[in-house]
Amino acid sequence: MLSVRLDPSGLVPGRLSLKVAVSDVAAAPRGVLVLLAGGPGGPGLPFVSRLAGRLGPALRGYRLVMLDQRGTGARALNCPALQRQMGASDLTVPTPAAVRSCAAAIGPHRRYFTTADTVADIEALRNALGVSRLTLDGVSYGSYVAEQFALTHPAQVGRLVLDSVVPSWNADPFQLAGMRRTATVLRTVCAAQGCGFDPADDLAAVVRRYHDGPALLDTLVAMSVGDPSFPGVPAALHAAASGRPAALDTLIARVHAADAATAGQLSQGLHASTLCADLRMPWGGPDTPLATRRAALAHSVARLTPAEVWPFDRATAAGNGIIQTCLYWPPTPAPPAATAPRANLPRVPVLLLAGGRDLSTPLAGALAEAAHSPQGRLFVVPTAGHSVQNGRKSSPGGGQAVPGRSLTGT
Repeated sequence: MLSVRLDPSGLVPGRLSLKVAVSDVAAAPRGVLVLLAGGPGGPGLPFVSRLAGRLGPALRGYRLVMLDQRGTGARALNCPALQRQMGASDLTVPTPAAVRSCAAAIGPHRRYFTTADTVADIEALRNALGVSRLTLDGVSYGSYVAEQFALTHPAQVGRLVLDSVVPSWNADPFQLAGMRRTATVLRTVCAAQGCGFDPADDLAAVVRRYHDGPALLDTLVAMSVGDPSFPGVPAALHAAASGRPAALDTLIARVHAADAATAGQLSQGLHASTLCADLRMPWGGPDTPLATRRAALAHSVARLTPAEVWPFDRATAAGNGIIQTCLYWPPTPAPPAATAPRANLPRVPVLLLAGGRDLSTPLAGALAEAAHSPQGRLFVVPTAGHSVQNGRKSSPGGGQAVPGRSLTGT
């Protein structure tokens, strides 16, 4: 167990106990490797054995460490109604009542579950381990935590692995990059299947006809995580565009059911607490009064062009689950800005991994972060989806290294 302050500044009393797993190795000449899970809301300890098996020889010479970040795992922030509605999804649209009840259940301490707080916990972990530097391997939200730690404590980082990259300046709550990337991914899938029509045009037609953009985006993002071959998707979209939505409706329902998760598997209470504090929303910071948010959201959405949201629409941008959760999340004091916006990562070896079919953290984010990694190299697996290291062991078509500086020493 790692004991950390609830409030890293020490102004508010209280402590949290975080579960930590440390590998028992005779020697670790390459130091400590900390694997950071995604979410926010996902624990680390349940995945120790699986990830150790996946990484195999890459772990030689390292002492492997994983932790359940604050608010996750056995001590997860638990909001039953919100959890039932959203499961493991980022983008399922919850009811306002579920959001409000979750915030009330967590109470004022919800302000202490930001990324900055988790960065402070990792520094406490480093001190407890008695090491001068860490190698951090972060997946999805974990990549953002790794970046923030590196920017806050540059001298304490030896190497970084960023898998399914959230850029260090954070995600776009409108999900514009993911919406635009959907057209490319679906066309690639359709070409591989020889379907003979344009699934992106079909998706646009379905959104216009049925006004179900948020549910469709949620479904396609979930499939890019769970099955990036997108089985049955082009055909279901083509049928729905022709006025036969039954197959698509069944697909949406099946994917949503498969996304069910307990708070111990992915805490939606922690997910909301972190994102609604960390993200710069269309209405401003997390301390913006509730009464002014909806008008500010409408103003921002009205400024989006059709090209920015195609093959979806403005209603999809405004109606995704992240926006709709934070729209009703009570005002919370803004966390301090720990790093300069779009700052370069430290001059340490950085490996960036991206799946060509990832719609959760689309390729554009990895490309952008690579430009801010002085010793970085980006490796793209064209047919992979979200979480390259945790995906299938082999992927048809292999991978592609994007030209960049060498990763000597990793």
